[in-house]
Amino acid sequence: MSALQDAAERGTPEQVAELARQAADVDVTDEGHTALWWAVHAHRPENARVLAAAGADPWRPDPSGWSPGRLALAGTTPDLFGTPPAGAVLTDAEAAIVAEAPRLSHALRSNLHEGTGLVCVAGITTAEAARRLEATPVDPDVGRRLSEDPWSAEGIDLIAGFTDVPGGCVLTQPWGYLPQTPVVTGLLSAGTVCYGVYSNPKSGNQGIIVRDGVVEGSDLHPGGAPYADSSGLEVLLSYLHLGNAAAYACAYAGLRPVDARSITGPPDVWSALPERDYWHYAR
Repeated sequence: MSALQDAAERGTPEQVAELARQAADVDVTDEGHTALWWAVHAHRPENARVLAAAGADPWRPDPSGWSPGRLALAGTTPDLFGTPPAGAVLTDAEAAIVAEAPRLSHALRSNLHEGTGLVCVAGITTAEAARRLEATPVDPDVGRRLSEDPWSAEGIDLIAGFTDVPGGCVLTQPWGYLPQTPVVTGLLSAGTVCYGVYSNPKSGNQGIIVRDGVVEGSDLHPGGAPYADSSGLEVLLSYLHLGNAAAYACAYAGLRPVDARSITGPPDVWSALPERDYWHYAR
């Protein structure tokens, strides 16, 4: 990332103005995006205004389909660059995601605890998820202890919390990555899509997209900046849910939880999965 792009994302308007004055081209791209794009994505409208005044083009086409101006239309300053040109307005599907984002972000405003694993599954219930995984509810006493203190019981590696939410269900494991493993995501995604997250204490949030048993994306960074080859949906969600991996994952799968209970607990039910190799999935 260039100095101008770094300042656009993290610096002051004064720093951005000085670097823009020195730049041969304020719209040069790095990592696929211009400095103006990074300013908008980082929710720094004051830096974006400085760059636009220096000649940066808000409507310059972007590989993701989200020009700086179009991305701003999805945020809290939709009039940042004035009236959008024809073809730049949001689609109905995009507008629906944008409209839901503030509520979802507020509902899931708590950060993921390090070591938490979860998977958001579209269109199925916890009963169907348990059937697909051959999971069985744990002893009620064990379940109560886990809800009071998730680390209170022994032999919990194969236990996960199952919770129904509008739009589908969520599986969580406060202490591990089981919900995000290939077998769990492969079985749960049959005929649908799921987004898994593991909050790795060593490397941060790691995401995976699985659709009908096929991995569409792995080693992702939900809640962080998009990659150069991220899809249009991933770019939009990275903007709307910057710093909120749980909201990002739910939004990707189309889930609409009313609160954070599906993520932070206690779940609807604690269930145990059978012993098996969860790292090698075959359709």
